[in-house]
Amino acid sequence: MKLSFHGADRDVTGSCHLLEVAGKRILVDCGLRQGSRELDQENAEPFGFDAASVDVMLLTHAHLDHCGRLPLLVKRGFKGEIVATSATCELARLVLVDAAHLQEEESRRAARQRPPRPARPPLYSVVDAFAALGRFGRVASYGVPLELAPGVRATFYDAGHILGSASVLVEATENGAPRSVLFSGDIGNAGRPLLRPPTTPATAEIIVMESTYGDRLHKPMAASIDEFYTAITDTFARGGNVVVPTFALERAQELLYFLHHGVAASKVPGSAQVFLDSPLAISATEIFERHPECLEPAVTAMFRSGDDPLRVPNLHLTREAADSIAINRVASGAIIMAGSGMATGGRIRHHLRHNLARAECAVVFVGFAAIGTPARRIIDGARSIKLFDEDIPVRATIHTINGFSAHADQAELAAWHRGIGGNKVTFLVHGESAAMTALATKLSAPRLEMPTPHQVYEL
Repeated sequence: MKLSFHGADRDVTGSCHLLEVAGKRILVDCGLRQGSRELDQENAEPFGFDAASVDVMLLTHAHLDHCGRLPLLVKRGFKGEIVATSATCELARLVLVDAAHLQEEESRRAARQRPPRPARPPLYSVVDAFAALGRFGRVASYGVPLELAPGVRATFYDAGHILGSASVLVEATENGAPRSVLFSGDIGNAGRPLLRPPTTPATAEIIVMESTYGDRLHKPMAASIDEFYTAITDTFARGGNVVVPTFALERAQELLYFLHHGVAASKVPGSAQVFLDSPLAISATEIFERHPECLEPAVTAMFRSGDDPLRVPNLHLTREAADSIAINRVASGAIIMAGSGMATGGRIRHHLRHNLARAECAVVFVGFAAIGTPARRIIDGARSIKLFDEDIPVRATIHTINGFSAHADQAELAAWHRGIGGNKVTFLVHGESAAMTALATKLSAPRLEMPTPHQVYEL
């Protein structure tokens, strides 16, 4: 048996792991590297394995850093089956087509400039995205084993990270001996209002485990919600807008849920104009009601009673570009949620351009920001940020609220690991070096590795 690592190795984006067992090559995730321009260039480089040689691909969830290179995988020769949960299949359709469209539009925008600005060709096209979607095959249900090949099976467990997210246990018989490898995917932050908590198998021989927040503890959820409400009321009192760089999957829906309850409890002004300025987030929100298997029972009950927990008074869903542009005429009293969460692209960059330099406004970061991203530079105290070739001064109040994280913190990661029986040889991935090193001190494992890019292990 071999394990090789081709993404999110001592880094937080681009998850991609290859398992070779019982004569089969099984790829787990194939994500985009996100952050600096240099990482964008790395996305076009070889995978580190032959795409055509992969037999089956298991997708843990639909975040771009886990699924974003699937169209490239197919473009380079993959002809196998992609297996994922039902909700992940739906969300991946939105995410991949949206990513391809944005890449094509960026290339066209660069060509229209005078003089034309050099631009990389799109990594893949919308046609390539649909070709990848055509490789999606069987749908996984939580806790139900799927046979991938004779003697090889995969079981998906609810990871509680985003709608449809999963940890995946691969079990195989090789040379007469049973083998098992658990891929954590991204592990959810327990106690969040919409999703069920993470679950795990009873035992695993080998664990490939994320470590995003391996070096810190999250602020309690209740305190984070109150901080969010305070940021809104204080900003409105100053006569400004609240701009929230928002991940389209999960974070946008959680914020709508908190705003729904905040207005009902008079903690958020009922007059607040709430803009969800993301076609992707709008479509993802519509998918939630169709997947009660992922939701907390109380949330499912609200949907069924007709009390939509994701609806807010004065909610504006802006799909069209013209409607997005019109938001910039609103000087105060608005909560503007737009992608991307790390401000690497999308409509949020326009809203930052119009609000970041205004001292009466606030920018609220509610998720992880990778090194090299505009969001991380603002969080780290940059005095100005370059947007659309302009240097925009940072005068708005900056809030960083990490209690909303969709990732487990150090204590939850350690508890997740302890809860699994077995030998538990452990590979830490999907984390910066400091986070991995800190988490390693909290884990009990007979062998613990932190792979480097394209490292191969014989097991």
